[in-house]
Amino acid sequence: MTAASLRGMSRRPGRWLGLALAVVAACTFAIGPALAQSNFVTQAKQAILIDANDGSVLFQHNADELMHPASMSKLMTLVMVFRALKSGELKMEDEFVMSVNAWRTGGAPSGTSAMFVPVNEKVTVSELLQGIIVQSGNDASICVAENMAGTEEAFAEQMTQLGREIGLTSTTFKNATGLYHPEHLTTARDLARLAQYVIKEFPEFYPMFAQPEFRYRRHRFVNRNPLLNSDLGVDGLKTGYIKEGGYGMVASAKQGERRLIAVVNGLQTAAQRRNETARLLDWGFRNFTEFRLFDEGEIVGRARVWGGDQFYLPLTGAEGGVYVLLPRSAANQRLNAEIVYKSPLKPPIRKGDPVAKLRVTTAMNTVSEAQLYAAEDVARAGPMRRGLDTLAYMAFGWIP
Repeated sequence: MTAASLRGMSRRPGRWLGLALAVVAACTFAIGPALAQSNFVTQAKQAILIDANDGSVLFQHNADELMHPASMSKLMTLVMVFRALKSGELKMEDEFVMSVNAWRTGGAPSGTSAMFVPVNEKVTVSELLQGIIVQSGNDASICVAENMAGTEEAFAEQMTQLGREIGLTSTTFKNATGLYHPEHLTTARDLARLAQYVIKEFPEFYPMFAQPEFRYRRHRFVNRNPLLNSDLGVDGLKTGYIKEGGYGMVASAKQGERRLIAVVNGLQTAAQRRNETARLLDWGFRNFTEFRLFDEGEIVGRARVWGGDQFYLPLTGAEGGVYVLLPRSAANQRLNAEIVYKSPLKPPIRKGDPVAKLRVTTAMNTVSEAQLYAAEDVARAGPMRRGLDTLAYMAFGWIP
């Protein structure tokens, strides 16, 4: 992937910015006139576009507004199975039994998307996964929940708990399907985080999302993702529809070395869903590129240390320098930058430990982050220094 430098900021952009950050931990710097907000407009009620690698937010619209996710919430159902497979608790050839409840609630009698597994039929975990991913089978989702947790309700509680652990701070699951429940809610931001988690944590299972079709008994199911055969590079993840929430989609696409994740919801038709998702992904690939803010080994700023043999820890970027994903027109933008970390840091700290992030926000409301690392070791101080640090904290609080 090619990268550009931030032209016009100064002759030594990294050093200039680093000095400001070291002193105040957050700053605003201009590189020409500020731009207006992004001119991208979506028909979706909720939407977000992120970089799958570092979570940089390229576009957001009502991204933290609670919404009904419909079948997009099946991504968490799948995560529960993926984790069990990865740990060895389950195997693909293990068999689950389709209960009367799963059949009635999510199967043929329900009139919803179904895998059409007969009552009391044994079905393998592999078949159920394909039934959920390709066909969005509600019966398959409930079958998984009941066989793994005893009841769908218990499974949903486990989904919510795991969601909190992986950063889905606004999400509550009440079932394994996404069928309507007034308290079954999430946000576009949480769905993007969930998709990012799936891609990063389960690379061995992620290719299943690009499976074009699945045959079970006499049925042939075609993948419901309408962008799989497009030229955008889409290879997952999940669509959804419910009357109360509208048409929605979580999609990921890869072009070259860059992968983006788009979430849209609240649309009126399936065609709108497809078009808005495609537009958002295409816009992201066309309008963003990597910029270098700091050279390799250059000090970005400092972080406060409690109880160490020094008060401040110098921070640096990864090998090759500090790069962030920004609009291609970033050379004409006003940028806000801040070093974010859990203050104060506590020793021992080893050179190379990831301890903070550089967060850059543009006038277009895009947010890009880069990992920062300890530039040197910090050892644990003696009792006197730790005592002084404690007194300083009690008297003044911490000054980054």
